[in-house]
Amino acid sequence: MPDVLCLRPEANFHAVGVTPPEGLDIIYRDPIDADVPDLMQQVRALVIPAVGPALSSDLFRSTTLRLVQITGAGLDRVDQAVLTQEGIALANVPGGSNAAVAEYVTANAIAISRGFFAATEPLRGGNYAAHRAAMVAANLKGLGGLTVGIVGLGIIGLAVAERCHAMGAQISYHDPGPARDSTALDRIGAQPHSLDDLLATADIISLHVPLIDSTRNLIDAARLALLKPDAILINAARGSIVDEAALAAALEAGRIGGAAVDVYSTEPPTADNPLLTLSATASARLILTPHIAGVSQQAFQHLFAQAWENVARVLIDDEPPHHAVTTRPKPT
Repeated sequence: MPDVLCLRPEANFHAVGVTPPEGLDIIYRDPIDADVPDLMQQVRALVIPAVGPALSSDLFRSTTLRLVQITGAGLDRVDQAVLTQEGIALANVPGGSNAAVAEYVTANAIAISRGFFAATEPLRGGNYAAHRAAMVAANLKGLGGLTVGIVGLGIIGLAVAERCHAMGAQISYHDPGPARDSTALDRIGAQPHSLDDLLATADIISLHVPLIDSTRNLIDAARLALLKPDAILINAARGSIVDEAALAAALEAGRIGGAAVDVYSTEPPTADNPLLTLSATASARLILTPHIAGVSQQAFQHLFAQAWENVARVLIDDEPPHHAVTTRPKPT
C-alpha cells in the first residue's frame, strides 16, 4: 500500500537535485489518471503543485489522508473547509519563491518602462535608426526614483519591495492583512496608502494578494482608470484579481503604459482571452508569461526540499507539519 500520492512528475524533483525521503512508498500520478480517486482512499499523504485546476472536494471525503502538502504557497486548489471537516492537515511552503518573483517583477518593470520588449519588432523590420531615435526622445525611465506600489505585503510582496528599493525605487503599499513588521517597513521607507491612492500615485503597481472573494476583480475598469497614463501593472499573483477585459481595453486605448501578466482567470488561457487578441500596438506594451514568475531552479530546490521534509515529519516522525493552514493531522 503506497504511503504518498504525488501529483507531479518524479522527474521534477530529480531535475533540481531533491530526493524524496527514504522509507516512504511514493507513487506518482497525473491528476487526470483514472486511478487517482482510488489511490486517494489508500494513501496517508498527498503532494500537489500549487498551480493547477482545483481538485474535487469529493476526493478528500472519508479517506486515510493525514496530510495534503503543497509544493508552493498557493492554497486555492483545495477546499480548506472540507479538509478541516475531514481532519486532514493542509500545509504549504510559504516564501520559497519570493526571490524568483522579485526578479520577475523588477525584470519586467525595467523591460517595459525602458522599452526593451517593444524594440524587437521595429528592429526586425529594419527601423533601427528611427526606433532608436524614438526611444531616446521618449526619455524612458529606469526604476531609480520611481514609486513602486505593492498591493499585498506578505512574504513575497515584501521581497519585491526590498528588491525594488535596492534598485532605487520609492515604496508604497496597500495591505488588507494584519499589521506587518515595522522594522522591515522602516528599513525600506515603505509608506502605507489606501488602494485607490496607491493606484493613482504609483509608477509601477505589483499585485501580491491571494485570490479570495474580496480580491476577485480587485483591479477592475474603475480602478484601472485611476492609474497614471504611463503606469505599469504587474500581476504575478492570481489571474482573477484583475479584470482581463478591462485591462485589455486600457491597453488598447493607451490609458496605461504597459503590463506584465503571469497568471490568468483560466489556465491555460483560452484562445478568446482578451489579452491574447490585442492589436499589435497594444501588444507591444504587454508581456505575457505562463505562470512562471516563481519558477527557478533555486526556488524549486527550496520548495521541494521543504515539502518532502514536511511529509517525513508527519508520516515518519509523527509530528505536526510546519506551516499548517488547517487542522492537525489525524492520530496514527
